[in-house]
Amino acid sequence: MNVTIRKIGNSEGIIIPKEVLARMGLKAGDTIEIREENGSLSLITEQADLAEQLKAARLGMEKYRVALRELAK
Repeated sequence: MNVTIRKIGNSEGIIIPKEVLARMGLKAGDTIEIREENGSLSLITEQADLAEQLKAARLGMEKYRVALRELAK
């Protein structure tokens, strides 16, 4: 499938066709990782479990910010 690089605001990007997103189970707002290897780009979907774990870790770090700062001393 061919897509064209387009100007999007001050950046450039591609539009991923709706059918491709549906096959991959992705929707607007989802996060993907871009990897560059040997002149090729790969789009890697973020693992839902990992995303949930990172979100929980961030919430916990914010909630216990003061205690964690003290423990780090």
